[in-house]
Amino acid sequence: MGKVIAICTSAVRGVQKTPVQQAEFRVDWGIVNDAHAGHWHRQVSLLSADKIAAFREKGADVAPGAFGENLVVEGFDFRALPVGTLLRCGTVLLEITQIGKECHNHCEIYKAMGDCIMPREGVFARVLEGGAIAVGDEMVLVPRTAPRPWQAAVITLSDRSARGEREDKSGPAVAARLRENGCEVVEQLLLADDAAALKKQLVRLCDQRQLDLVLTTGGTGFGPRDVTPEATLAVADRQAPGIAEAIRAASLAITKNAMLSRAVSVIRGKTLIINLPGSPRACMESMDVFLDTIPHAMALLRGGQPDA
Repeated sequence: MGKVIAICTSAVRGVQKTPVQQAEFRVDWGIVNDAHAGHWHRQVSLLSADKIAAFREKGADVAPGAFGENLVVEGFDFRALPVGTLLRCGTVLLEITQIGKECHNHCEIYKAMGDCIMPREGVFARVLEGGAIAVGDEMVLVPRTAPRPWQAAVITLSDRSARGEREDKSGPAVAARLRENGCEVVEQLLLADDAAALKKQLVRLCDQRQLDLVLTTGGTGFGPRDVTPEATLAVADRQAPGIAEAIRAASLAITKNAMLSRAVSVIRGKTLIINLPGSPRACMESMDVFLDTIPHAMALLRGGQPDA
């Protein structure tokens, strides 16, 4: 059980938030009149009170809202809670959607202290049920009554599509197929064939959003700009070669060019990453191979027990 120590809001982004005694939380929006509210996954930000206290002990003069957080709560180590955790505070129900964040521009706290806790200790949530929260209200963890839907992202790698010279048809086709099979596609990205950019997004999606599945399309051939397999392997904790091998084996029955695929399948944290070819048709053929099988794999990565 936790207790709300502070509630903070701001009218614009990129500034410290101001404490208020009470705030209204709107479903699928966030805090009314807060700059970070909106139809996205980072509607409400939370920090553990003890993390702020520990930072103060280092000599930092920080007040509630200094890190841009909406809620300061004692009694929880938010950083240790997984994405999908449900938090109840009165009538308000929050679902954690992201752990930590990328620091694009160092804030004044970082410039003064050489450190900032929000990128590694802050968590983000969306509002599932609305209502008011006041300082002093209790917050509790809520068990799920039904399994959380599989969450996935799709990344298209294509120089031409990224430049707007060609429509990306593969990414939307892959995303639609996932939705037809019960997955929530929470992000669709279009990137140039750039290893550094792909690695950055894969790390973010796996570590911060903690997705079950990331599918990439494109960049798996012999071309000098085809770097998807190398970027994927660079962020992997473990390999899962059987999936890529099964795709190649099935594809060889369709075309001998399948032997030229360098696609890989790997695991980072609790996320399964699978490289797909660049064409929409080849993507669909590849997904035919594994869509019925990977729910078992994703369940194991979430912490489920293997079959006896």
